[in-house]
Amino acid sequence: MIKQVLISTISKILPTKVAYAHCDIPCGIYDPYQAQLAAISIIRMTGMINDLTTSSSEPSFDERKKIIHQISRLTKVKEEHAELCKHEVRILWADYFKEEHLREYPNLHDLVFSIMKHASKARQEINMEESKELLEKVQKLAEIFWKTKSRKVTKIESSSPSGGKIVIPQ
Repeated sequence: MIKQVLISTISKILPTKVAYAHCDIPCGIYDPYQAQLAAISIIRMTGMINDLTTSSSEPSFDERKKIIHQISRLTKVKEEHAELCKHEVRILWADYFKEEHLREYPNLHDLVFSIMKHASKARQEINMEESKELLEKVQKLAEIFWKTKSRKVTKIESSSPSGGKIVIPQ
């Protein structure tokens, strides 16, 4: 009882405010880098899955187990990065972009929708073209993001063995 009265009294003296941001603290820190990196990771995992081969048309049971295990691991990482990409884009979409951005970039809604669909398809399939298309869409979003901050952008090569470029501010 005393605890409830104390909490009620403190709440009246120091009312709380709800904060909305990607980390529940209105820090204003947003960056499309992680979404781009996730898309590049999807390309890498897709390539590694596509590159798996067997020693013969009738591999041994142990070799099949190893390949199945490797495909499972690569697929898991590919799917995790597809979800990470979607998560990062949702944060930008829900917390960063405002109505004035939609007016300035009227294709923004369609672009985000397209990214979500491409990320889902890249997750569901072993499809290099789809994975590369996802990266291109995320790069377009990154360009728009930095333009809303009045920043010029450049594309740099990622450090990934699969290549791919990342949009960064100059």
